[in-house]
Amino acid sequence: MTTTAPSTPAVQLLEVSPEYAGQRIDNFLLARLKGVPKTLIYRILRKGEVRVNKGRIKPEYKLQAGDIVRVPPVRVPERDEPVPLAQGLLQRLEASIVFEDKALIVINKPCGIAVHGGSGLTYGVIEAFRQLRPDCKELELVHRLDRDTSGLLMIAKKRSMLRHLHTALRGDGVDKRYMALVRGNWAASIKQVRASLGKSNLRSGERMVEVDEEEGKESVTVFKVLRRFGDFATMVEARPITGRTHQIRVHTLHAGHCIAGDTKYGDEGFSKEIRDLGGKRLFLHAYLLTVPLPDGGELKLQAPVDEMWAKTVERLSAPI
Repeated sequence: MTTTAPSTPAVQLLEVSPEYAGQRIDNFLLARLKGVPKTLIYRILRKGEVRVNKGRIKPEYKLQAGDIVRVPPVRVPERDEPVPLAQGLLQRLEASIVFEDKALIVINKPCGIAVHGGSGLTYGVIEAFRQLRPDCKELELVHRLDRDTSGLLMIAKKRSMLRHLHTALRGDGVDKRYMALVRGNWAASIKQVRASLGKSNLRSGERMVEVDEEEGKESVTVFKVLRRFGDFATMVEARPITGRTHQIRVHTLHAGHCIAGDTKYGDEGFSKEIRDLGGKRLFLHAYLLTVPLPDGGELKLQAPVDEMWAKTVERLSAPI
């Protein structure tokens, strides 16, 4: 029996076809260099090793049809050596599917599972689904959820669906709604938070998002009270009009009502009281999703909360 050694990585020159025009260079590389750590892809972009038409570009550069992308030598795992994932995880994600057709998968992502590998994680939802659906060669995340946020997450099975949904997300065609359990009695008058958000790095290297009205990006979230638990806590619905990193978590904090279980932006005392009721998670859940379909129809989905969330709320509402 003969074995073939992995081929020596070489410089690649990729011509951008019209269907990829408008895609960011970082996402273009993430799709083509499957298995290469995300941190490595951003490193070669930062160092200028990736060139477009022989010039250096930034990670947010948007490709044009006919661009020639120079990709430096990077080791891509062979097709037969995917990161082996536990059967229990694969079964859990298979069971989380709430909708699937020939072009789209929507899951009710469990809390605690990242959407993709990177930052010390070898796998995420997308890596798992590439093992669960090996015949789908174009599987890509349509959008993202934080690792500790649960709820509805879209995965495109076709490039055409990915482009359609990205266009809808850039406009106002997609309606995403979240439930959040927040500290205190949310005033009915707070129906919207409009606060520009920017990113900063702490000395520990951890990235945080904060309100920055001078240099931040415009960010808007619409809120509605769903249920009150006296002055202690409130269940609110959050509808992000813009899609910034950690937007809902920072906007609720800005309004004076941090989310239960939020280790980055929350209040440890409040989170501990919720943990004592059995709530050992971030209480942010993407529960409602309405998206336009390419044929002119509409897909509307709702995802239930997990057992831990439901039982905690039940104990929270029980008379003392």
